[in-house]
Amino acid sequence: MQTTNIVDENIKRIGELFPNCLTERLNDEGKPEVAIDFDQLRQELSKDIVEGPEERYQFTWPDKRNAIRLANAPTTDTLRPCREESVDFDNTQNLYIEGDNLQVLKLLRENYLGKVKMIYIDPPYNTGNDFVYNDDFSQSTGEYMHNSGQEDEEGNHLVANTESNGRFHTDWLNMIYPRLKVAKDLLSEDGLLFISLNDIEVANARKVCEEVLGANNFVADLIWANKEGGGSSDSRLFRIKNEHILCFTRNIESVEIKGVPISNADRYKGKDDFFEERGPYYLQKLGMGSIQYSASLDYPIEAPDGTTVMPADNNKGEKACWRWSKDKFLNNLSRGFVEMKKDSSGIWTIYTKQYMMCDNDGNIIKRTQRPMGIIEEYSSTQAAKLLKAINIPFDYSKPVELINYLVNRIDCKDSIILDFFSGSATTAHAVMQLNAEDGGKRKFIMVQLPEATDEKSEAYKAGYKNICEIGKERIRRAGKKIKEESPLTTQDLDTGFRVLKLDSSNMQDVYYTPAEFNEQKLFDDNIKPDRFGNDGEDLLFQTMIELGIELSAKIEKRSIAGKAVWSVSDGYLMACFDEDVNETTITEIARQQPYYFVMRDSSLANDQVADNFEQIWEEYSKDTVRRII
Repeated sequence: MQTTNIVDENIKRIGELFPNCLTERLNDEGKPEVAIDFDQLRQELSKDIVEGPEERYQFTWPDKRNAIRLANAPTTDTLRPCREESVDFDNTQNLYIEGDNLQVLKLLRENYLGKVKMIYIDPPYNTGNDFVYNDDFSQSTGEYMHNSGQEDEEGNHLVANTESNGRFHTDWLNMIYPRLKVAKDLLSEDGLLFISLNDIEVANARKVCEEVLGANNFVADLIWANKEGGGSSDSRLFRIKNEHILCFTRNIESVEIKGVPISNADRYKGKDDFFEERGPYYLQKLGMGSIQYSASLDYPIEAPDGTTVMPADNNKGEKACWRWSKDKFLNNLSRGFVEMKKDSSGIWTIYTKQYMMCDNDGNIIKRTQRPMGIIEEYSSTQAAKLLKAINIPFDYSKPVELINYLVNRIDCKDSIILDFFSGSATTAHAVMQLNAEDGGKRKFIMVQLPEATDEKSEAYKAGYKNICEIGKERIRRAGKKIKEESPLTTQDLDTGFRVLKLDSSNMQDVYYTPAEFNEQKLFDDNIKPDRFGNDGEDLLFQTMIELGIELSAKIEKRSIAGKAVWSVSDGYLMACFDEDVNETTITEIARQQPYYFVMRDSSLANDQVADNFEQIWEEYSKDTVRRII
């Protein structure tokens, strides 16, 4: 209904000639638009250096400061347990958390500070059709504390990010940056972070990781050659099937990467009856050419028939030397690491035995080789077939085998694996499968926003209203299938998970903004009335978060003098949120000498109990840290 905007056309033409001069900004109406960086354009059109602000190496984008502020902003939200959707709630060490992953990561930060050995995430690819989290930077600090702002005007948690959006890259960066910034604190010093990406944002993601974790802690840009995958739908001129898996660590000096099985195992054909524990071996010549010549390594070796063999004899008469010093040769000869063979012309050749299960120092090893930067063994087709086998409708899941391969690069049989873009919970499936294979005790933490499924999708038709429902059901079915396939070796396998859901604080607003309440309201209960289900288990988990106790810790509910008392980690924390708690209950708890004791202010039966509270603890367990909420 209007003529062409000439300015837009001119910007388009300039962008085609000088793409580095395009930038993003908000116009006077607060709407995003593509614009021209005139300082950069002047530089392109000048033969001389254009004077202006001093250039420096930096990586920035619109709203970056707000993204940093969002990562640092506190939260009053909490996590509420959901027993009815969990599996083996009381015994499992695994967690499935529903909610905005940024807020969840903030809640996990103190409890799991430096405890996570591996983080794997597969965030939304910025393809122009996918969705990204919408963090609203126009909110006040107070609103940040209660709401992360991830809703549009209709209350939806996600917004479309099309290529026509002038903030196409900016929105994605503002989404990923604060989440990585908080997640860094959970990663252990020798832990690894893996991020699956396509070509569109891999460069930006690497810059973000370099800023958050340090450029020197870059490990690798692994290429996953998606075997049998389509790949051509998102590529224009080349049929691109590969994806990126960026790998970073907290401390490059601390991390070790486990090798992979050797690819040329068939070369180990020799058999040694005297040293069976060393496994098979192959022969490698002891001599090497003159390019690495050293006079100290050019010495004679006596053959079995008494003749002398020189390095040049094994190198067609050319100047040469041995790979080992004389002392090392004599030592290894006596230990069976040397073999000598005579050819038809009477020349002896000296070989060293390269055993599969033993190094030349005699140490029993499992010989491996350094992993390649290209991963070719796994495909999206595998993932689709596996999901079909357990009847889980979900598109574009990563193969379980791929995640297992990444987990296996770390020595982490008893470690925590975190995925805060859980999707269909492939990472949880992979952890359970790997534990079943090698007897490991790895624990998983899955975090996923309850994003609604498309009403036209197969998942919705199958009854899954959001992605979390898909992920939880996959873990249930995968765990059952794994145990059915190996019942004898998976009896102790943990296939359960505790479901926790992000929610607003259990405390009334007066707890955070007392100045806004009058004297009469200050005497009301400061805990929301709907948070007393199951004897205050909601309050228990908020207490665990605030005290830095792992949310997978063992929990028991006891009855003491008729009151429900919670015991966490075998009495490390004890809590009672019941009503009319008398001196008998408090005394019995104090006798057990917990490290922490927590109760409600309104739980005390009467003023006499309140007056004697401290005296009871001083008598039976004066070192217990007491908290009243």
